[in-house]
Amino acid sequence: MAIHEACGVFGVFSKTKTDVAAKTYYGLYALQHRGQESCGIVVNEDGLFFSQKDLGLVSEVFSGRSLSDLPKGTMAVGHVRYGTTGGNNRSNCQPLMINHQKGKLALAHNGNLSNAEQLRNALEMSGAIFHTTSDTETIAYIITKERIRSSSIEDALSAAMHTLEGAYSLVLMSAQKLICARDPYGFRPLCFGQTPDGAYVVASESCALEAVGAAFIRNVEPGEILVFGKDGYISRREHCGKQKKQLCVFEYIYFARPDSVIDGLSVHQFRLEAGKILAEQHPANADLVIGAPDSGLDAALGFSRQSGIPYGIGLIKNKYIGRTFIAPGQSERIDSVRIKLSAIASVLQGKRVVLVDDSIVRGNTMRRVVGLLRDAGAKEVHVRITAPPFLHPCFYGTDIDSTENLIACRHTVQETAALIGADSLGYLPIEALEHLTKHSGSCAACFSGEYPTKVPEGVYKNRFEQKLTDEKSGT
Repeated sequence: MAIHEACGVFGVFSKTKTDVAAKTYYGLYALQHRGQESCGIVVNEDGLFFSQKDLGLVSEVFSGRSLSDLPKGTMAVGHVRYGTTGGNNRSNCQPLMINHQKGKLALAHNGNLSNAEQLRNALEMSGAIFHTTSDTETIAYIITKERIRSSSIEDALSAAMHTLEGAYSLVLMSAQKLICARDPYGFRPLCFGQTPDGAYVVASESCALEAVGAAFIRNVEPGEILVFGKDGYISRREHCGKQKKQLCVFEYIYFARPDSVIDGLSVHQFRLEAGKILAEQHPANADLVIGAPDSGLDAALGFSRQSGIPYGIGLIKNKYIGRTFIAPGQSERIDSVRIKLSAIASVLQGKRVVLVDDSIVRGNTMRRVVGLLRDAGAKEVHVRITAPPFLHPCFYGTDIDSTENLIACRHTVQETAALIGADSLGYLPIEALEHLTKHSGSCAACFSGEYPTKVPEGVYKNRFEQKLTDEKSGT
């Protein structure tokens, strides 16, 4: 609980001029769970770019006349952001727009570069001036440099991919083309489809395609570049098959909406099966199984079915409050938990309760939730987690902090249970992840410490700042 993730991206290409901003708006609405700090849309009308972006939720930024102020066009790129690098300020809002010698570029990015600091330092030493603190601007600079000496924007992107390391699912727009790309490891999801009127739609999750009435075509493959034009789309595969697939397993555990299908695997089914495994590996003598809304609900149902313990609704989420990580400070995060969740005393009174949730990072949020259940009369609280313990920082877009802030690095399972106020605690075995992902290839480095790429040395992982330090990270 209280995990942070990078972003959601969305793009539209239409053969005729239409209200692409509205399609993008509804697509971003469906992806709101992926980022709540800021959002933006850039529309292409006859080669001219028109932008609206700001801090806040999609409904806030595009309330009133903001959306209607955007013209009709043939292309649009959209973005919802939760930053894992760079601060929460308007300059970091995406999509980023770049004017260069050969034209324009609008870029939306989901993920984190593991070599962002190295690339940024090199660019600054060569005279580049940065206006944001996010690594998305680094990507834009490198693509632009390649574009100056390339014959097309897709050639420039392909050349840039030789330099970029780590996680990136990109949607970018030039004056004439909409292009998307996924890094060779496929850390972050990306898919595309087509609407009944023939428009192509690209999105981080399939649920966003459904939101705009687009039929799912397929996932963008790791390393693939897709170029959309009036004659359809062209697939470039020169970067495909060079690395073993490493989709972030936390997409299934937490980030994605349960109605999404990512790389052929249902998020709902993954969570259901994870709950069943938890019931087998960590049984509990209890009267009721409940899930922490929203990502714990499917797994709680699976736990209930496997264990035979009745499933119930014990926690109610205020639907107008976003995920707890929207608040930047810890005190604010705890306050948001207080107003986000409420316990149903009539359901919990005198019961031995199994609470199923997706993760424990620092333990502060879970301690508060367990307290809510006890205050509502729960006799016992047994916590079951659908992820293994977090033991290592992530460099690919999941804001898993430095090890000194991870409760599992400092305490045993029994000690953690006591700290969060639970009668017992059980984590998903790390060995279960390959089974749950159908052995299709996933990254679990935040659990195992086995990173698929070279990780930056001396980089302190922090929610608001990424800086070089001489202090040891404790890994």
